[in-house]
Amino acid sequence: MPSRKKRKENPFFSFIKIILVIISAVVLAGYFAVKMYLAELPPIPQLNNYNRNIVTQVFSSDGKLIKTFQTFHYEHVTIDEIPQDLKEAVISTEDKNFYTHDGYDIFGIARSIIVNIINKRATQGASTITQQLARILFLSNEKTFERKIKEIQIAARIEKSISKDKILEMYLNNVYLGSGAYGVGAAASIYFNKSLSELTLAESALIAGLPQAPSLYSPYKNIDKAEKRRNKVLKRMYIMKKITRKQYEAALKEKIVLAKKNKGANTNIAPYFIDYVLKELEDLGFDETEITQGGYKIITTLDYDAQVAANEAIEKNLAAWKLTGPKQNAALFSFSPMTGAIIAYCGGKDYSYSQYDRVTQAIRPPGSSFKPIVYAAAIHKGWMPTDPVEDSPVTIGDWSPHNYGNKYKGIIPLYKALAISSNVVAVKLIRDIGIAPVVDMAKALGITTPLTHDYTIALGSNGVKLYDMVVVYGTFANGGYRVKPYSVERVETQRGRVVYQADRTKVMKVLDKDTAGIMTAMLRKVITSGTGRRANINKPMGGKTGTTNGNKDAWFIGYTPDIVTGVFIGHDDNRGIGLTGGTAPAKIWKDTMTVATEKYGSTEFDYSPVDFTINFEEVPYNELNNKKDFSREDKDKDKDKNKKKDDNKNKTNNEIFRRIPVQINIPFDEKFLKKYKKESSSNVPEESNEVVEIPPM
Repeated sequence: MPSRKKRKENPFFSFIKIILVIISAVVLAGYFAVKMYLAELPPIPQLNNYNRNIVTQVFSSDGKLIKTFQTFHYEHVTIDEIPQDLKEAVISTEDKNFYTHDGYDIFGIARSIIVNIINKRATQGASTITQQLARILFLSNEKTFERKIKEIQIAARIEKSISKDKILEMYLNNVYLGSGAYGVGAAASIYFNKSLSELTLAESALIAGLPQAPSLYSPYKNIDKAEKRRNKVLKRMYIMKKITRKQYEAALKEKIVLAKKNKGANTNIAPYFIDYVLKELEDLGFDETEITQGGYKIITTLDYDAQVAANEAIEKNLAAWKLTGPKQNAALFSFSPMTGAIIAYCGGKDYSYSQYDRVTQAIRPPGSSFKPIVYAAAIHKGWMPTDPVEDSPVTIGDWSPHNYGNKYKGIIPLYKALAISSNVVAVKLIRDIGIAPVVDMAKALGITTPLTHDYTIALGSNGVKLYDMVVVYGTFANGGYRVKPYSVERVETQRGRVVYQADRTKVMKVLDKDTAGIMTAMLRKVITSGTGRRANINKPMGGKTGTTNGNKDAWFIGYTPDIVTGVFIGHDDNRGIGLTGGTAPAKIWKDTMTVATEKYGSTEFDYSPVDFTINFEEVPYNELNNKKDFSREDKDKDKDKNKKKDDNKNKTNNEIFRRIPVQINIPFDEKFLKKYKKESSSNVPEESNEVVEIPPM
């Protein structure tokens, strides 16, 4: 039989094989080199007796301590006192190879690096329990390659110093588990009011799911996320055969029953503000564990005296109006419209009862406090505050809105319609200028919640956030600039090194100065002769009340040149509270702002005031009879300035009011620039001079 010739291998594939062999050799050599290096590291002396005493402190802007992140609740337990279910749950979730590795997982780290590169962000950390302990005891949580190397080095030394069980014991006693709980003993007490020995499998799984993100998975803050996380831990335990299928299915069905009161709740003067600070720091790249255990000095923007005044004002006025039920709640948000610094922050009246933040999380109808957005759109389109309007009943389709108490004033100037909070005039305005321009104006000024294209939004029917509404009013206060609020001025290490400094450049011009000036002049009338008289602090100011159907929600939002503050009162279950915005909300606003603005004196607004001295003869509604309707729409018709509207009578409202966006170049206001430079250590934002796209109104 003839012999077969040996097939010649493709040179390219031969080259690839050689390259792969070389790479494999380099990787293996590197791996063994790292292993040998780590094996040579000395143990840590007296690690068994190590006691951490690193305390992070949070200060107000005037240097007063408002929160200390220390062992708020701590119960040391031995490894034998920790239930096996809890140990298995933690190991299954955090480090399945805990008892077999040398304190680190090189291949796990390599895998996480590849995943993070693919995702273009840090999505995996690959830290073992020993590495986490190293970070808790000796390092910060900064996401740098240098810190990761140190973490591996220290982890290797820890493994040489104490046993695996001791490592696990120290980890479970020191890991932060949210709500002020350091260690599993404290967590069992805070979340379930139980000792460790009393925990069920499901409760152990819930605690085991907390280390990665204690705030996110806290059952006190989000019970649904906490349950999903618990179930994920249980599934992991079942897959790893640490529990039976019967145990797994029974634990999944177990309802989460928390302790009646969160023992670990922050008892500082501004607990909701502290939550906001934590969220802001996390958005900036700080880790929650790093924040609470890093020994930092965090200087915030909070005005201590203003915060105390806000707390007292809420408590006093809710009691005065007999709103003492746990779900009859109030919220207050205050910040500088010049710099964005948050002055006071109350997300509710009792943080120990509910950590739900009604400043940034609650979405409620703002009632008439939304009307200034409608008026701003009208002023932007060309209306003037002295233009006559008819405060009389109106019907659009099958909708007939009416004024509070069914009272009508007849022919009045536009500014008075806002001062008395006329519903029908607001509806006539949005009918005249169109829904889309109002929605566009709302978004430009700072509203982030979706708005329906419906005439009823003129009366504040659409849900919004208190946070957003205060930002909106801030644009009126500073001459048309949308300023982003912030809470952290700077962060320092224990040795005084500044690791973060606030960026005050998040400012954008969204409204022309004349419109802002006119709005402020009109909103002044609300205070001096309108629905907001109870809020008057006898300083240059503007503001607006808001009340929703059935008196379910009551609002007051107002501002001086230096501070803008919003107040919301409502029932958490959306029941009626029997208040209007001009009652308790206005009083809470006044009590808070009296203190908050004291150091500013009676500064005037930077832009020129609008002169409302006019000779205007008002015609009462009951005397109108068959008089001509002096609404803006009819006035324009009389002057033959609105022929397009006549030509489009049979078109839909959307067709009539459709607008094509145009570029409007809004110059930077020099007066605002001067004051901004004075109050801010940062550079003036580049975007303040940009061309802003606003639909014509």
